[in-house]
Amino acid sequence: MPPFPFSAKASYKKLGGILELNDTHLQWAQDGKAAPSVRVAHSEVAALFSSKEGAAQVRLKVALVDDDAGHNFAFTSPKALAEREKFKAELTVILGRNRTALEAAARAPPVAPKPSPVTTPVAAHPQRPLISHSQTPSRAVSVSSAEQRNVIIIPGNDQATDVRLRKTILMSDPELGALHRELVAISGQLSEAEFWEGREYLLLSLAASENQDKGKPGQMVDPRPETVDGETKIVMTPQMIHDIFDEYPVVAKAHRENVPSKLSESEFWTRYFKSKLYHAHRASIRSTAVQHVVQDDPIMDKYLEKIDDELEPRRQRTDRVDLFVDLGATFEDHGETGNEKDITMIAGRQRGALPLIRKFNEHSERLLNSALGDVPSAKRQKLNPEETYGQIDIDDLHDPETSAGIVLEMQDRQRYFEGGISNTAPGAETSRKVLDIKSLIRHAKVNLANWETNLAQLQVERKAGDTALLSMTQNVAARLDVKARKNDIPDALFRQMTICQTATNEFLRQFWSSMYPPAAELQVVAVATPAQRASKAAKMIGYLSKTQEKVDALVYLGPQHNVDPARIEIALHAMKPVLNAANRAIAFHRTKTSRPPGRG
Repeated sequence: MPPFPFSAKASYKKLGGILELNDTHLQWAQDGKAAPSVRVAHSEVAALFSSKEGAAQVRLKVALVDDDAGHNFAFTSPKALAEREKFKAELTVILGRNRTALEAAARAPPVAPKPSPVTTPVAAHPQRPLISHSQTPSRAVSVSSAEQRNVIIIPGNDQATDVRLRKTILMSDPELGALHRELVAISGQLSEAEFWEGREYLLLSLAASENQDKGKPGQMVDPRPETVDGETKIVMTPQMIHDIFDEYPVVAKAHRENVPSKLSESEFWTRYFKSKLYHAHRASIRSTAVQHVVQDDPIMDKYLEKIDDELEPRRQRTDRVDLFVDLGATFEDHGETGNEKDITMIAGRQRGALPLIRKFNEHSERLLNSALGDVPSAKRQKLNPEETYGQIDIDDLHDPETSAGIVLEMQDRQRYFEGGISNTAPGAETSRKVLDIKSLIRHAKVNLANWETNLAQLQVERKAGDTALLSMTQNVAARLDVKARKNDIPDALFRQMTICQTATNEFLRQFWSSMYPPAAELQVVAVATPAQRASKAAKMIGYLSKTQEKVDALVYLGPQHNVDPARIEIALHAMKPVLNAANRAIAFHRTKTSRPPGRG
């Protein structure tokens, strides 16, 4: 047996205190306080993490079964490293026992839950339940962990890819990950395939985003200096060098002719960022003023180009301008009307803006060409079967095929529609009254007479405005009071309440999807038969029938955690919609199963 208990000085959330490990719990108490602020049972330890040897702080992180974030402790005594290793060694033994127990539970034979009858709603003062909240209807795992991992949800994926996609989604969504850990990994109430049923779209969306070819970024290349180790530098990466060469071919030419014959790689980029050539490529008009203070460079200055600020661009277009973007295509359709031509937007009126405009246009053209590929423009037109009309026919504007949806089942459907018809009187539609326009105009003139005097005499009562303002002020004050009020429900109890609610919602989703399966829009591994869906519905009803019992257990545990009874009532009120939904599902299932065969 280890020498329990033992303790060490450790800080938690920058507060000093004592960390202690006894035969049942790992707990931390702040200096000057007797009651521990952190108390973790041995069975809740899920993983251990420690800082590297020689780090500034000697840390130990304890991850919990229901909380991956866990708790971080920093040992502060002169013997911090030795004390940390002692805690780590004992907690490693505890962690091994927990994993052994979990594996033993996974190898246990499946235990089918027995549905219990519907219970009445929770009373104001519940008696002690027969089971505690820590117990679940069935803790046995239906299949082994290896079999769970081997399940392939999306057909066509290999096992490793499918598992990686599921793991990525669970890690990116903490709530969904906690639900999976509780219902699949720990309790085994749901199998892996059952949990992901109806969530296949998450896997397909993630796979599509990973397989999508990303195009060239639309941002212009403009390296910015960064502060590295106290020095201002421009960090060059291979991708950035490739982008600069693609954006500015003259830089690629200078690099090809001077590296490594005349300059080394680092010398070339150092001189480039100090040269007039770099400032000429800056995506700003104001950068042209910098060339008066930049020193001359005999190598880089040879590649300077004349500023493209003439009325005619230096690079003329050789291909035919498309009719849909040619502003001069319809010029001849508009004859002279006697008015002077609008000359306020003549290109080149501000000569200094021309280089920047043309630079943006060339950059946009390169982006389009990179997206279209290396197909000549003439061939692109030939590949379009609908010629010019195909350019403006956008697929996103076409109405997609709508799904049939779920058929709504109604009782006494014929009487419903007959009642709607009978309520409509034969002469309900009265003929429109012919309006006299002249009399309406005369009436409007009379009403508008002396409108200034009437508006000045208008008095608005303050009672309605004051009442609205008082109501909004009280609403805001109530919201601020709720935010400022300390949450006096312990984290452990609140976490159990959250698990109870999310698990019940998942059982409800599984039940209704088995009763009314959605249209098969996505291809799945296997479609459930009616017998399998009926068995799954009965299984979910067995879990839902335990909801009332679990809520009773939560209410009973409230006084044990010194929770105010008023707060328990509020929490009970928050759980009421879930209880109502579970009871309605149970009643619906009882009605369905007790209905004689042959009747819909």
